[in-house]
Amino acid sequence: MDFKQPPRRSFGPAKPAIKPAAITDAIPNELPKKIGETTVATVTVPAATDDASTAKEDLRITPAAPRTSKKKKLIIVVAAILVVVAGAILYWFALKPPKNVLPTNSAPANVIQKKKVAPTPRPTSPLTGVELTNADLSNRPVTGVMIENSPEARPQSGLLEAGIVYEAIAEGGITRFLAVYQDTKPSYIGPVRSARPYYLDFIAPYDAGYAHVGGSPQALSDINALGIKDLDQFYNGNYYTRVTERYAPHNVYTGFDKLDALNKIKGYATSKFAGFVRKPDIPQTPTARIVDLSISAPLYSPRFEYDAISNTYKRSQGGEPHIDAKSKIQLAPKVVIALITDKSYDPDGYHTDYKTSGSGKMYVFQDGIVSEGTWQKTDRKSQYVFTDKNSLPMKLNAGQTWISLVTNQSDVTYKP
Repeated sequence: MDFKQPPRRSFGPAKPAIKPAAITDAIPNELPKKIGETTVATVTVPAATDDASTAKEDLRITPAAPRTSKKKKLIIVVAAILVVVAGAILYWFALKPPKNVLPTNSAPANVIQKKKVAPTPRPTSPLTGVELTNADLSNRPVTGVMIENSPEARPQSGLLEAGIVYEAIAEGGITRFLAVYQDTKPSYIGPVRSARPYYLDFIAPYDAGYAHVGGSPQALSDINALGIKDLDQFYNGNYYTRVTERYAPHNVYTGFDKLDALNKIKGYATSKFAGFVRKPDIPQTPTARIVDLSISAPLYSPRFEYDAISNTYKRSQGGEPHIDAKSKIQLAPKVVIALITDKSYDPDGYHTDYKTSGSGKMYVFQDGIVSEGTWQKTDRKSQYVFTDKNSLPMKLNAGQTWISLVTNQSDVTYKP
């Protein structure tokens, strides 16, 4: 059965339908230039008209979200790249730490930071103040050896390595040395000669073994009375040697291969003593370059000449350099001290004696200059104490110290 749509009721003239194309054609070619705001655009739209009329309507349009153009995107990308590059350049030249240098208080995770430790000071010799490569040397027992200085005994052996050397007249104007050792061990020392009482006063403060060949009756008695560690050749002949190159009594020699063994047998393993106050070398413009000490006759009185290169005083006697027999090296102590003290003679007028206790004036030569001071010694077994003109401890250079006894202040002369 066919159904037919009933005819539409007409209430007036029919209005033609608005074509979509008509709206499109009516929209302006460009949107308003303000973005993000609602703008009213007036569009002329063909209204439902009859053959004789037209109508205008206001159409309100809200534009879509604003779009970024391709040009602006390109500008943003280029700007971002420039910022990154500029930042990299700034970091490289201004902020990056130097190569192989760690920032303060920081370290790579794989690096273990070590705590800084102050270097351990090297041990020094209690006798001379010099640095030691072996700490055991500072614990060795001190040993003193009597060494002759007659013309027949020259040149001597072992004085070069001595830490302290004492010089005084033994008899008949002939001087003699007491060489004191601790951290050095020369293998050849001599000629060794006999003991005298005042040399005991020099060695007693060191709690040392005392090597000698007999001695005066008073000296031998005092060795027992003072408790000196006796190493007398008379009773220990196997530890000394009589050489054939020289005739007696100038031919007795020893060395520390023998003296160490003798000390060990005697039980002299250590020495307790007070050393001199030491200081580093401080070379000065020389004011005491040549030093002369009038101890005895010219054959025995020494001269010391300052050597700036080694900061030592090279020793001569009898007008010739005083050399070591084996090495041919000239003796050159770091410090030369002239002690002014009273000298006397035994009733025979041949053997001398010295005042070693009490106090007196002294001259200290080191660093090319001279310093005046005072020596003090309480008793025979006490150590010498040296003070400067301000009564402060007189500090001595580390190294060999040569101590000579003179009688008068006029016995000490020096010149630049």
